Amino acid sequence: MKEGSITAAEAVEAGGADAPTEAATAPAQRRRPWRLVLMLSVPLLILVGGLYLWLTSGRYVSTDNAYVQQDKVSVSAEITGTISEVAVHENQKVRKGDLLFRIDPRPYRIALEQAQAQIADAQVSVSKLRAETLGTAEDVQAAESNLGFSQRAFDRQAELLRRGFTTRAHYDEAQHAVQEARDRVATARANVQIKRSALAGGPASVQPAVAAAIATRDKALLDLKRTEVRSPIDGYVSQTDRLQVGNAVVTGLPMVTIVRSGESWVEANYKETQLTKMAPGQPAEIHLDAYPSAAVRGHVASIGRGTGSEFSVLPAQNATGNWVKVTQRVAVRIAIDSDAGRPLLAGLSAKVKVDTQEQPLPPARTAAR
Repeated sequence: MKEGSITAAEAVEAGGADAPTEAATAPAQRRRPWRLVLMLSVPLLILVGGLYLWLTSGRYVSTDNAYVQQDKVSVSAEITGTISEVAVHENQKVRKGDLLFRIDPRPYRIALEQAQAQIADAQVSVSKLRAETLGTAEDVQAAESNLGFSQRAFDRQAELLRRGFTTRAHYDEAQHAVQEARDRVATARANVQIKRSALAGGPASVQPAVAAAIATRDKALLDLKRTEVRSPIDGYVSQTDRLQVGNAVVTGLPMVTIVRSGESWVEANYKETQLTKMAPGQPAEIHLDAYPSAAVRGHVASIGRGTGSEFSVLPAQNATGNWVKVTQRVAVRIAIDSDAGRPLLAGLSAKVKVDTQEQPLPPARTAAR
């Protein structure tokens, strides 16, 4: 062992009995401040949490019974026929007026040609009727002229009979001729009235027969135009499984659905007990299950005028005797104010939280949104 070095035992003997005590109390003194911090932080956190819950209690109402909604239009044909062409496919974007599908137009072209032939036939009939009316007017003049001649012949026979220069038989014949002439005048005048009553005043297009034929032609044109079924709105094509070449189309049967693009909202079904402080215009926060990282802002656009059970196909009948009180839900429409950054699809699940302590937006601003 080198000179000047001492062992541990010698050091303990040299230090005396107080050296171990000081070494043991040093770590305890270093841990004492942390214990104090921990003892104070726990009650402080509890106090802060309780204060936050007290301040925000009842302020926010949320529900996960919410879904993205979009306007949908079911497109159906207005005529019957067979599909001859399909111009769209599933999920295709279309604009208003784009062709969706075409119905076989051949039967409707034939109907249009028949209607045009009916117009020509009606015009011929009107021209013929006008000519007949002119002819009956001339018949009246001839009948009146004949009546005048018969009347003069009768007057002569009456004068001759008075003087005794003719027989009673000639007189009766002249008198009968006058009566026949009068009957022919009456018949001719009646024929004129009949012919004129079949004609309306004005040009040929306003004549009843021609007008009916023109209406038939217009309907045939409309039916031919309806063989091309076009999109009524801008959107995306959906449910195109029935659009197959050769399929029969029935009037009024939906063939395809167009989901309107650019107009989305969230329908949140809140419990009736959550509507106490809710009002249109209050801000809302929307979280979509499909896009968890996207927080979408919105506001309460409107509150439904009835519960879901009131608008169901078979409303509940609570007067049956087996009544059980069930908390009802009311549909609240949430308008979307910010961009989600991703396409909003109809039916996506969402969670909505409404701040009921915020002042509602002014009515004009709410309506503008």
